[in-house]
Amino acid sequence: MKTALFRSFHGSHGFGRFGGLSGRWLPRLALLAIASLGAAACGRPFDVKTAPGLVELDDQGPRYAYRALAPEGVVVGVKVVDIGKKGDLAFWTRATSLRMRQLDGYALLGEADIKSNNGVPGHEMRFGHDEGGKPYLYTLRVFVNGSRLFLVETGGPSDQVARYKAALDWMQSSLVLD
Repeated sequence: MKTALFRSFHGSHGFGRFGGLSGRWLPRLALLAIASLGAAACGRPFDVKTAPGLVELDDQGPRYAYRALAPEGVVVGVKVVDIGKKGDLAFWTRATSLRMRQLDGYALLGEADIKSNNGVPGHEMRFGHDEGGKPYLYTLRVFVNGSRLFLVETGGPSDQVARYKAALDWMQSSLVLD
């Protein structure tokens, strides 16, 4: 088994599976959020730069507003959900953390308060998961800005995530939320 991000890119259906039917937690969270809070936000109410070494994939909706991929399986995704006035940063941070740890078996490796490039407060959680004897890393950044929940995720095989660390850090630091 692979992590949700890795599986979704490298499953039997290739690139089309990232954020599609086979990802373990985010599609379920998205369905829960959509069912209980309304439809997913349309468009791109954010700006993120794609680092050299990764390519932005086209036509990633409706589940993702942005996705980028490195050849070695490192992925970056941004999901935007219209939440109205339901839940604040603390609520959505806890909800995603519980989902990842208790239901999907990921180990929380660390967390920190963060800000987007334009100063929107957020929370970063770093998770690990070994599958088939190989370690994978997954970082989830949660932001609430106005009536929108932003989920920014990066992940892949831990050795490749380490290799792309500078590029991933640069991309995450470029994020501007509307």
